[in-house]
Amino acid sequence: MFEQYAADDLRDLIAQFPLAWVTSTDGEEASLLPLVGRFGAAGELTELIGHLTLANPLRAALIRDPGALILFKGPDAYISPSHAGRRDWGPTWNYAQARVWAEIAFDPDLTGPSLELLADRLEHFREHPWHPAELGARYQQLARHIIGFRARVTRVKAKFKLGQDERPETLHHILDSHSDPALLEWMRRFNPGRLP
Repeated sequence: MFEQYAADDLRDLIAQFPLAWVTSTDGEEASLLPLVGRFGAAGELTELIGHLTLANPLRAALIRDPGALILFKGPDAYISPSHAGRRDWGPTWNYAQARVWAEIAFDPDLTGPSLELLADRLEHFREHPWHPAELGARYQQLARHIIGFRARVTRVKAKFKLGQDERPETLHHILDSHSDPALLEWMRRFNPGRLP
């Protein structure tokens, strides 16, 4: 039940929560990095674009072994029996997550485009979006210390535990009493036929 989702659900999870743990396959190195998803014609996640500093130990680990596990965490919150309106109900935690296995390839020619792609993704909704070119001469100084990469996706497993198993009256009570807007938006998304 919780592992049933549409391609758009994964796309929106990555777009709304782009900061992910990127880990080496042995788990010895890991970094939180913002990533931008690329998707195929059928909506499937095909690759992730990002960048990191040249000095990051994760880079050396991924050069030795390009396999990586990438962990996205979406909205999450504790759900108390008081949210459910029932004292005979066990507390739980609702959340959305995605695990992405990928092969990472570093590419100096991708550094500039990865920065522009990320800035566009994070700034596009602002009235006056910022662009990396506004750094002027400082842009080249900073860019010398980072490298872009492409993570070719080999496998994805996602889980959206968002109240799909709750009785309708319990679900309604949670939606009416919880205060986390991001979680509530995703709970409504995953329970469309059960809401008025």
